[in-house]
Amino acid sequence: MRRLIFLMAAMLAFLLSNGAAVAEPVHAIAMHGSPDLPADYRHFPYVNPDVKKGGAIRYGVVGTYDSLNPFNLKSIRTTARGIWDPAFGNLIYETLMVRSSNEPFTLYGLLAETVEMDEDRSFIQFNLNPKARWSDGQPVTPDDVIFSFEILRDKGRIPFSRRLDAVKTMEKVGDHSVRFTFNEKADREFPLIIASSTPILPRHAIDPATFEQSTLKPPVGSGPYRIKSLSPGERITYERNADYWGRDVPSKVGIDNYDRISIEYFLQEATLFEAFKKGVIDIYLEGSPIHWARGYDFPAVRNGDVVQERFRPQLPSGMLGFVFNTRRQIFSNADVRAGLSLAFDFEWVNKNLFGDAYTRTESYWQNSPLSALDRPADARELGILGDISNRIEPDVLAGTYHLPRTDASGADRKVLREAVERLKKGGYTIRNGRMVDAKGRPLSFELMTQTTDQEKLAITYQRTLRMIGVEMRIRTVDDSEYQSRSGSFSYDMIMKSYPSSLSPGIEQVGRWGSASSNTPGSFNFAGTADPAVDRLITAMLTAKGEEDFQSSVRAYDRMLISGHYLVPLYHIPDQWVARWTYIGYPQTLPLYGYQLNTWWDARAQ
Repeated sequence: MRRLIFLMAAMLAFLLSNGAAVAEPVHAIAMHGSPDLPADYRHFPYVNPDVKKGGAIRYGVVGTYDSLNPFNLKSIRTTARGIWDPAFGNLIYETLMVRSSNEPFTLYGLLAETVEMDEDRSFIQFNLNPKARWSDGQPVTPDDVIFSFEILRDKGRIPFSRRLDAVKTMEKVGDHSVRFTFNEKADREFPLIIASSTPILPRHAIDPATFEQSTLKPPVGSGPYRIKSLSPGERITYERNADYWGRDVPSKVGIDNYDRISIEYFLQEATLFEAFKKGVIDIYLEGSPIHWARGYDFPAVRNGDVVQERFRPQLPSGMLGFVFNTRRQIFSNADVRAGLSLAFDFEWVNKNLFGDAYTRTESYWQNSPLSALDRPADARELGILGDISNRIEPDVLAGTYHLPRTDASGADRKVLREAVERLKKGGYTIRNGRMVDAKGRPLSFELMTQTTDQEKLAITYQRTLRMIGVEMRIRTVDDSEYQSRSGSFSYDMIMKSYPSSLSPGIEQVGRWGSASSNTPGSFNFAGTADPAVDRLITAMLTAKGEEDFQSSVRAYDRMLISGHYLVPLYHIPDQWVARWTYIGYPQTLPLYGYQLNTWWDARAQ
């Protein structure tokens, strides 16, 4: 026995001396701090664990679809909703771990029953749940995990195609485990991205030779649903897999409560709402304050069959705006972008179009501790910024920055004068009523819109720009062309939304990083390729403590604000949902707001 103990101790010492990390299996991991829920938790706190599953839900969306593969470039924006879907749920494919919507960034086990990770996060090991099965009954194996990352690297679209860039080795450990050892490119968030943002695909059911192609062949997945029927571009219907392996996994209790899920496609938002009014659609996610206030006077509302619900999550505002394509020479100068931003009369728009329902958005993380708004840069932030602080506008650095308020006339001379002065710094002056550069070339560009509501907003901006000699054309295109041109960056200016979380991370590379600036299909709509931006993203991704993390995000927020990459628009702190009353939902609202995959059909009770 003594000899055995001695040998075990020697082996441990050998492993440690050779850099092999030792970690205990845990049920959950958090980006910062510790998970809220203990190892013996039974369900998330924002679900109804006793809900009776059954019934159906009918969602509606504007657009079309022609593929069931969301992971290749060709189908990036034309894949049927529900396959891999943050709003309606990942109905077909699953991840190794899932995110709790009640914590900033904490993951709990799903396909992986437990996980092992060292303090330095130099590796992560996923120990698969031996009960995990594909919809055809075959087990989910370590080989499937390895296959998934490899085929997405070789044939997938970004960001999936880059997931192995920071991986030194990926190896099978025993019968049920996979270990990822990271290289110098990995940051502290990367193990969580591996765990929660990459789909696990069935090796036996996918042909690598055709993976890059669009397909309407129903996939084999490990998720709670199978495809029952489809009508390309019109409708897709999912039905519950009665043999779903994960129904008793704590992170899935009280979730996926319908026997059938249908997603209907419409060409216009107005048609979708009419379908909701008639009971063809069960839930309508509202985005217009005027429509929310005035559009719900119809019989089903008056008799109580349809109700309007307000939910207030504890989230940052995010950013919605008219995005400058800085790949275009006319938008390469920050002063030009700033001047054009000043010309947008938010107060007029809010008063005349939206009944003063909106708040102006001035920070990417407004209404949260991550925002630079009304907070001067402290010593920690200045240390993170270093020489980059010279590029931050003084009022942004001091925390006194705010966009100017107009008199809501649509022609505030004071603010327009500021816009003209900023454009002058960028090399433009007004000659004969036109804003031109030193060579006499007019400042002229096109804004691409997708809906009539966007077009109305654009017209108000167009009118104000004309007052200072700037010509902005408006082109409204259908969904297919909009998605195609968005993916190929074929626009001067475009309207886009940048949702924010309390734990921003690697998605910022896809939105603002140099690596994504010219990658087709990326979300870097502004075309930013700035080493200073990259450096601040890295600081955010490598921050270890909560204070360092918050300071790094605020520094990054200051950089984005000072860059004037878009014309900031507005936000509302509430989430608005109208529903037919037979659709129920849990009473506990999580940090991230309502979660549709926890709702249910009360007719099944």
